[in-house]
Amino acid sequence: MDHILSGLPVAAAILEKASKSIEEIKAKGNTPKLAILRVGENPEDLRYERNLIRKGESIGIQVESRVLPLSSSEDDIRAAVWELDEDHSVHGILMFRPLPAGVDEDAICREINPEKDVDGAAEGSLAGVFTGREQGFAPCTARAVMEILKYYGVSLEGKKVTVLGRSLVVGKPLAMMLLAENATVTVCHSKTVDTREETRRADILVTAIGKANMVDKSYVRKEQIVLDVGVSLDPATGRFSGDVNYDEVEPEVASITPLKGGVGAVTTAVLLTQVVEAALRQTRKPSWTD
Repeated sequence: MDHILSGLPVAAAILEKASKSIEEIKAKGNTPKLAILRVGENPEDLRYERNLIRKGESIGIQVESRVLPLSSSEDDIRAAVWELDEDHSVHGILMFRPLPAGVDEDAICREINPEKDVDGAAEGSLAGVFTGREQGFAPCTARAVMEILKYYGVSLEGKKVTVLGRSLVVGKPLAMMLLAENATVTVCHSKTVDTREETRRADILVTAIGKANMVDKSYVRKEQIVLDVGVSLDPATGRFSGDVNYDEVEPEVASITPLKGGVGAVTTAVLLTQVVEAALRQTRKPSWTD
């Protein structure tokens, strides 16, 4: 196995496979379409939006942006979600979060049709992950971790995997996906006693806590695989960093993902391929193909 688990070849393989599926969709007279719902002008959202438009169009996915002012009410946002849910030309919906203060984000997420919930935000999608049913879609970052492990030939059966973080965005759904592959999973959080002991015991360590450079060499051991999911601003440097102190940890472990071109690159590819998967499911319905 490679020492540096770059996400770039993983993303390329995912998008190549998606491109082939797009041919089937277009043969039915449809084009996969992602609708981005953005409230306000957050610079990070805008950067990600531009990247999705560029990469989506490169493989034949149409990307449409629906932009609401930051002053939008909860009813305004809910109405926009309903409109996109009812638009049969839209196969996937990505709603940038967090939403403005005072808006019940969970309530808005529940309005997204699981069939179009390509970001795995709605309860219906999470229920699919936790029950193992094909219902909605997994959160993209959690699936990205699984895709990296699969691409590099990492067998999960019987392996001890420790996940740092228990959010519904990564930690909890990832734990369920790892269990489905017969891994033995430990989830650590802020109340875990002796986190270092738990992480060093693992064959595979996934960090998803959003604390810059928290995981140093005292958390790891030789022959270990480390996947760094978290990205946050490091107050000491003013730059974005992963959860893992890369310079310290990289020489100490068997394999590790880089901050640049790592899990994030695969997350973008997963989102786009889930748009394609959503389009395939929807265009195969009799009522849509008559």
